Amino acid sequence: MGLTKKILLILFTFLGNLSWSQDSIPALVSSDSIKYKVQFSDKITGRLFFVNTSNSVNVQSRNQDVDYNLIPNKQDRLGASIAFRAIALSFSFAPSFLSENKDNEDSRLFNLRLKGFFGQWLQTFNLYEQKGFFIEIPELGIDSYLPKVKSLKIGGSTSYIFNENFSYRAIVSQDEKQLVSAGTFMPTIVYYYTKYDLIDDTIDEDFHSYDLAFAPSYTYNWVPSKNFLISAGGSVGIGVNYSKTETESLTSILTELNFRGSIVYDKNNLYLGGHYSYLVLNHNADRTTYIKDNIPYFELFIGYRFKAPKKLVAKANTIDEKLHLKK
Repeated sequence: MGLTKKILLILFTFLGNLSWSQDSIPALVSSDSIKYKVQFSDKITGRLFFVNTSNSVNVQSRNQDVDYNLIPNKQDRLGASIAFRAIALSFSFAPSFLSENKDNEDSRLFNLRLKGFFGQWLQTFNLYEQKGFFIEIPELGIDSYLPKVKSLKIGGSTSYIFNENFSYRAIVSQDEKQLVSAGTFMPTIVYYYTKYDLIDDTIDEDFHSYDLAFAPSYTYNWVPSKNFLISAGGSVGIGVNYSKTETESLTSILTELNFRGSIVYDKNNLYLGGHYSYLVLNHNADRTTYIKDNIPYFELFIGYRFKAPKKLVAKANTIDEKLHLKK
């Protein structure tokens, strides 16, 4: 049984039960004479944030003239993050007093995002755990809720930042500040594992998906004034997907699209701003089904840099020296 038929079987059973350039540098000015960024290697950066994110799927059936969307019961989340040197860690939760969360009974959305900086290398890790999905079929006028369907997505990316004058930390963790506009090419490897539990009274089956893509990326940081940063970038990648159900497996071409933008205001040790990104992974799920895997992410944040304890700074300096990492 194809993925499309399995999801539709869950639906109808449930309904039945209910009856720019690399650097902005003047041509005659050497990059060695310009200080492009400042590092806060003796600071711990903390922030509070508001996040709206989810992992939804658009499913296109080749045998039936029907497309449908599996959309998790979305949640607004509040959270906190902390960053020091190479590591940035964040955690969020969905409080019931936010309006988007009022109907979240029996549903769940857990998201964990980590970023690590190791010299010119950037490592990201993402986890999405979701329970409770809406299914929308516009052609049939169907919009229904499937409370038992679950998903788990785990993965991330590994990137290399070519331009040492470009600060990615100024965008995501604010333990650096971009002083002069700069951009960089960032070759990236993207990898994810996704599992869907298709559960209802008449069916309990799993769908597994493995993604691997090479995604050339470019990001530009524009500094229009001393305390203001606007960043934009994106990637277009290609790779391979392996999808598997209990009765069928398929290897197919994977395409990756990722767009992102940020605005940051930074004065002294106080900073605030917002991020938006949208990742799309396209591939075949089986011989009759094509999937668009979507991960939108929107964040508003405010934070402050605190002076780190001297012992922590000394320990970090020792580790950086052993690993030959720049502070």
